[in-house]
Amino acid sequence: MKPGTWRQAIVWIAALATLALTVRLGLWQLDRAAQKTAAQEARLQQMRTAPLSASDLPTTAEQARAAEHRSAVLKGRWLGLHTIYLDNRPMAARAGFHVLTPLALDDGRLLLVQRGWWPRDVVDRSRVGAPPAPEGVVQVLGRVALAPSRLFQLAPETAGPIRQNLDLDAYARETRLKLLPWVLVQLEEAAQPVGDGLLRQWPEPATDVHKHHGYALQWFALAALVGLLLIWFQVWRPWRRRAGRT
Repeated sequence: MKPGTWRQAIVWIAALATLALTVRLGLWQLDRAAQKTAAQEARLQQMRTAPLSASDLPTTAEQARAAEHRSAVLKGRWLGLHTIYLDNRPMAARAGFHVLTPLALDDGRLLLVQRGWWPRDVVDRSRVGAPPAPEGVVQVLGRVALAPSRLFQLAPETAGPIRQNLDLDAYARETRLKLLPWVLVQLEEAAQPVGDGLLRQWPEPATDVHKHHGYALQWFALAALVGLLLIWFQVWRPWRRRAGRT
């Protein structure tokens, strides 16, 4: 085979491989967008479902995953002595804490509730001036969630009211509380505000579907460019040269 023929074969193989790869990456981005759209629809459907009662609460991690984002209306008493504060949890670009307190339900079961957000003291970051959990029986509106998200940390977690992350099992052993294996994220009722000073404007999970569509467009544009260059330099120009000789 002539050297020129070898070079042409290599160009064709490289161009077709690049074309296939860029098209595949574009399709993968569209698939990711479709997955996130489906997850968002499933989450909204869960939120529209009727609230769970105390008797319907999930009792296992698998049931909690199936009921994630569903709302629940519960009654119980706060166990304020076991309140903890997760540090480095910003809200509206402000540094602060997520305040979590166990709730003893009427039937004796225990559930950890993410009650709200409280700003960090700018002078003494080890001081938390969040209001204590109310006394007596309370009614709590919230949504089912898995364990709080974990942040990167260099040192192992230590016991104490202020923490970087929370391991539900370790926390249950530490407090000797038999907790349900999930967390209730408390919501604010417009008709009946809680009025404890904590903020509950929880951000909605970002879907970033437009980002995946943008990436897909870039990959498809690159594939089109590769295809056009391949046709121009390997098909059209050689044909013009041969046509000029005849």
